Amino acid sequence: MSTTVPTGLAEETEIRAYSDFVTGAPAGVHEALGIGAREFGAARALAIREDPSRFFNRVGGFGPDEPVTADVVEEVCGFFRDQGVPRGSFMIAPSVLPADWDATAGKWGLTEGARFAKLGYDVGTSVAAGDAAAALDPDLSVGPVEPHEAREWATVMMTTFGFTTPAMIDMAAACVGRPNWRQYAVRDAERIVAVGSVFVNGDCADMFGGATLPEARGRGAQSALLAARVQAARDAGCRWLVAETGAEGPGDHNSSLHNMLRSGFAPLYERVAWVWGE
Repeated sequence: MSTTVPTGLAEETEIRAYSDFVTGAPAGVHEALGIGAREFGAARALAIREDPSRFFNRVGGFGPDEPVTADVVEEVCGFFRDQGVPRGSFMIAPSVLPADWDATAGKWGLTEGARFAKLGYDVGTSVAAGDAAAALDPDLSVGPVEPHEAREWATVMMTTFGFTTPAMIDMAAACVGRPNWRQYAVRDAERIVAVGSVFVNGDCADMFGGATLPEARGRGAQSALLAARVQAARDAGCRWLVAETGAEGPGDHNSSLHNMLRSGFAPLYERVAWVWGE
């Protein structure tokens, strides 16, 4: 069996995590945020009309067996337009881009946006993230999130990333305890100061939403959360883990990227977000 995460599975696992996170919200949250979703073969597209960040407006899940055709691009652009969102991103691994991609991107006005580093972890052969929790500040503790902590957990995650709309926090809180999700928190006494999730998709799991409050950074929280989630994926019988974070440009330093590399994750590829709209 390959020790490298198959590209199609890596991309599928990521978009399934995003899709479940967004579409699993209660009906009232769907209505308040204007959530829409559509499948295009194995690919999935999401839109949240009332999210000014446009972060969740995306399509992904393309792999070697799911070609990115001009017709699919046209349909996805139509989906974003129909959902009333001004911008959406195509998340496509570089090895999956077709030979005529420049012409297709030009026709639909897609431009290069942010770059992301995609990382993988082989549960069977990678050096374990293992004892990272041992480096956690002794005043902090790490463990699963209980149902009564869902709102606090969601608030830490979403506000750290700049999502302060109450309905966005409600959307996040709704995933606590949902099948295929495992949520973890680092606590200072009884207060949650850092969070992270893992989404299980059969043989592969996705690291999702790692965030630490500013005052708790540099105390080992994210390394401890990575270790907890690696163990959760192992316990769930996963073969691989995938994660993504911002790619580093010249002079950049992404602490999340380096935390994952130290924990045993390996770079798979860098992926551009191809942006439709404004």
